[in-house]
Amino acid sequence: MSDVTTQTEPTKKFDPEAFALNLARAMESSGQALAAYLKPRENGEPKDKPPSELSELVKTFTAVAEYWMSDKTRATEVQMKMGKAYLDLWASSARRLVGEPAEPAAEPSPRDRRFKDPEWKSNQFFDFLLQLYLLTTQWAQDLVHNAEGLDPHTRQKAEFYVQQIANALAPSNFVLTNPEVLRETLASNGDNLVRGMKMLAEDVEAGHGTLRIRQSDPDALSVGVNMATTPGKVIFQNDLMQLIQYEPTTENVLRTPLLIVPPWINKYYILDLRPEKSFIKWCVDQGITVFVISWVNPDKRLGAKTFDDYMKEGPLAAMDAIEQATGEMKVHTMGYCVGGTLLAATLAWLAENRRVKVTSATLLAAQVDFSHAGDLLVFVDEDQISALERDMQASGVLEGSKMAMAFNMLRSNDLIWSYVVSNYLKGQPPSSFDLLHWNSDATRMPAANHSYYLRNCYLENRLSTGSMVLDNTLLDLSKVKVPVYNLATREDHIAPAESVLYGSQFFGGPVKYVMSGSGHIAGVINPPAANKYQFWTNDRIKDITLADWIKGAEEHKGSWWPDWREWLGGIDPEEVPARAVGTEALPPIEDAPGSYVRVRA
Repeated sequence: MSDVTTQTEPTKKFDPEAFALNLARAMESSGQALAAYLKPRENGEPKDKPPSELSELVKTFTAVAEYWMSDKTRATEVQMKMGKAYLDLWASSARRLVGEPAEPAAEPSPRDRRFKDPEWKSNQFFDFLLQLYLLTTQWAQDLVHNAEGLDPHTRQKAEFYVQQIANALAPSNFVLTNPEVLRETLASNGDNLVRGMKMLAEDVEAGHGTLRIRQSDPDALSVGVNMATTPGKVIFQNDLMQLIQYEPTTENVLRTPLLIVPPWINKYYILDLRPEKSFIKWCVDQGITVFVISWVNPDKRLGAKTFDDYMKEGPLAAMDAIEQATGEMKVHTMGYCVGGTLLAATLAWLAENRRVKVTSATLLAAQVDFSHAGDLLVFVDEDQISALERDMQASGVLEGSKMAMAFNMLRSNDLIWSYVVSNYLKGQPPSSFDLLHWNSDATRMPAANHSYYLRNCYLENRLSTGSMVLDNTLLDLSKVKVPVYNLATREDHIAPAESVLYGSQFFGGPVKYVMSGSGHIAGVINPPAANKYQFWTNDRIKDITLADWIKGAEEHKGSWWPDWREWLGGIDPEEVPARAVGTEALPPIEDAPGSYVRVRA
C-alpha cells in the first residue's frame, strides 16, 4: 500500500478541518441540486415516470439472458470464462505485489483518454481496478456478441446499452476510484467538490429539474456578438423560419444565388460560428449570394406542423422569396443533415410537379436512404416511436434536451462523462468553445413533423424506395436530374459515410460523392485556412462498398470547401454585379442573425 501513499500525496499540507468543512459545503450544494430536481415536481408539473428507454433496456437484456440461461452448458461455460479471467487477474496482481513481473490481463485502448493518468498503471490498486473494469466490460460485450439467434436490431440495441452502462460505471467517474480526482480532492482539501456540487445545482436548475450538463462557458459566447456575426438581414419570415440574406463582400457574384437549408433539430449558426470558422462568411467572400433558413424554435402552438409544412414554408417559400429579392428563378441549394433529407424530398417534389427552381444541390452529411443509418437506429422501432409519440402528444413538441441527450449518448465518454468528471468532480468549469456552445443550444421539434420523419425515414425508409408521399405527391428521387455534390464524413455516427454513399445511387442526375475526414460536424466545418484533415474523391458510386470506394479514391489534403466552390462554378460560372440586401418588395425586417435563432429551449 506504500504506492497509494506516495502517488496520492497532496502537494500542500492536508487540513482535516478544512476538508470536513468543504465536505459539509459540498453536501449542502448537493442538497440544493436535489431541491432543484424536486421543484418542478412539487409545483404540480408532470410527475416522473419510468422512461421508455428503461423498459427497452430491460426487454433487450432479457432477450440476451434468455439465450444464455436456456442452456445450462452455455450458462456454465460463460460463468467459468468470467471466473477464470478474474482468477488470472488476481494471480497477476499477486505476482506484481511481491515484485515479480506480470503482464496485464487487460489494457485500455491507447485512444481512451479516461485512463491517461500514469497512476492507473503505476499504482497497484488503481491498476487492479482498471483491469477488473476492462475484463468485466469485455465479458459483457461478449455476452451480446456471442448470443446467437438475436435479430440484428435487438443485437444493436444490446451492444449500445452495454456500452452506455460500461461508460457510466467506469472507475474514472467516481472520486475514490479516479486517482487524478482523488489527488485533487486531497490537495485542495475538498474545495473541488464544493465547486463541482455548486455547478451541479446550477445545471439542474438551468434544466428545470433535469441535469443540463454545461459543455462550454455559457456566459462567454453569444449569438450575434461573437458567433453568427456575418453581416446580413432577415428579408422574409413565416411561422416556421426566417430567411437571411447576407451582404456581399465582392464586386461581382455568381448569378445563381445559394439557398442553405440547415437541420431544424439544431440552429443554423453551426454554419456561421466565429468568423474564422464560418462557412457562410467564406461563401460570401467567394462571390456567392447566400441565403440561409433560420428555423423557429417551436412551441406547442406549432406542434401540428407537418413535414409537408416544413417543405412548403421552408425551402419552397425561401425559393419564392429569393426570386423576389434577386429576380433569379433558379437557385443553387445546400442541405445539412436532416435539412439535406428535406431538401432531397423537396427536389423530388419539384421534379414530380415539373417545377424548375433548382440549378444544383449539395448535401452535407445527409441521408436519403436509411438502411445503413448507424447508431441512431438503436432508438427506432415501432415500440419506441409509439412511446415517443405518446410523450409528445401532451406537450405538442419533443423537447430539445431529449434529442441532444440522444446525440450525446452516441459519444457518451466525450460528451457526457468527461464533463461529469471535469465539472462536478474536479470542479473545473468548461472553457468557452463555440462548437460545444452550439451543441448545447438545443431546439424543440413539432410532434407531427418529428413523428413523420422517424416513421417515413428511419423506420420505413420510404424516400429511397419511392414510397414517400409529401403534399399528396409520390416522391421519386430518380426524377431529380440536377447535379448533386454529396458530402459524407468518414467518422460520422449520425449519417455514416456508407449510408451517404449508398444513397448517392438513387438520384437521376450526375452525383459527385466526396468523403471528408473527421466526423459529422468537424468534417463539414473545416475552413481551408485551418489546413486540417483531408477529403477523398472517386467517380465510382454504384455497386461498390465504402471500403472498396476508399481503396480506389484519391486523397486531397485540407478542406473540401475549395473543391465544392470549383464544382459550383463549373455548373454555372456566369457573374453579375453584387446585389444589395432586400428589395422594395422584400425590405429587411431585422439584422442577422434574426430573432428566431435567439429563442432557447
